[in-house]
Amino acid sequence: MEIDDLAASELATVLDLSAAPNPPQVLAGKGAALVFEKPSLRTRNSTEMAVVQLGGHPVMIGAAEVGLGVRETPEDVIRTLAGYHAVVAARVFEHEKLERMAALDVVPVVNLLSDLAHPCQAVADLLTLRQHFGRLEGLAVAFVGDGNNVARSLSIAAALSGITMRIASPPGYELPEADVERVRALGGTIELTNRPEDAVKGANAVYTDVWASMGQEAEAASRRRAFEGFTIDDALMRHADADAVFLHCLPAHRGEEVAAEVLESSRSLVWPQAQNRMHSARGVLAFLLS
Repeated sequence: MEIDDLAASELATVLDLSAAPNPPQVLAGKGAALVFEKPSLRTRNSTEMAVVQLGGHPVMIGAAEVGLGVRETPEDVIRTLAGYHAVVAARVFEHEKLERMAALDVVPVVNLLSDLAHPCQAVADLLTLRQHFGRLEGLAVAFVGDGNNVARSLSIAAALSGITMRIASPPGYELPEADVERVRALGGTIELTNRPEDAVKGANAVYTDVWASMGQEAEAASRRRAFEGFTIDDALMRHADADAVFLHCLPAHRGEEVAAEVLESSRSLVWPQAQNRMHSARGVLAFLLS
């Protein structure tokens, strides 16, 4: 499942299921295969607990166990896992591997992260905003940083929810034009700039991500130079709405993309946001399997 696969009404249903106090036991007596090419603290813990809360049994499969695309093809992997499990969720490097697994249509396939998208994170982000503000329609979210998979999924989710997106990135790190066009085709409002102050001005929420994601370690030094001036600190937050909140998908690098003074402040919602990864995974799975 991707955010792109959902209509606005379906995304609203996913959010309602994520917030439901009594999760439907759609995985009772069933297994869920969790394939991890890339390790993760939040994704593994949140998804395993979501499966348990839906009555199922999670089985975590590491990169060395499956050799996705090396030891076995994505098609052979999904055919095998479909014989044991009701759903497969995967955290991969290349999005194409997910597409190949989903194309066989043997069991639902959930994207836990790829180089293209991070849909469960976007659901958690919307859930956090809805809990705090009591609404999504009419909010303005400023994303300051790389126009990456997190920014892409959040922008599409925002378009489906009536949220205005503003993304500030250094030259050469902007959200791809095809993604901007996709957001606008969905009726969303999105603005791109190279000036963080312009993106943050009057925003209800200010969001960032690490400058160098897993797999980009060789680019870390060049990215730190490129993103100089894009740190979210108290001075930048003063451009936002007086009641603005701060979001981060974590892990955070204090002193790089965010100052500790912001991350640890009363306006930071990063810990409820992290907890909502579990609720959002539960909502996604409940929607797919209901």
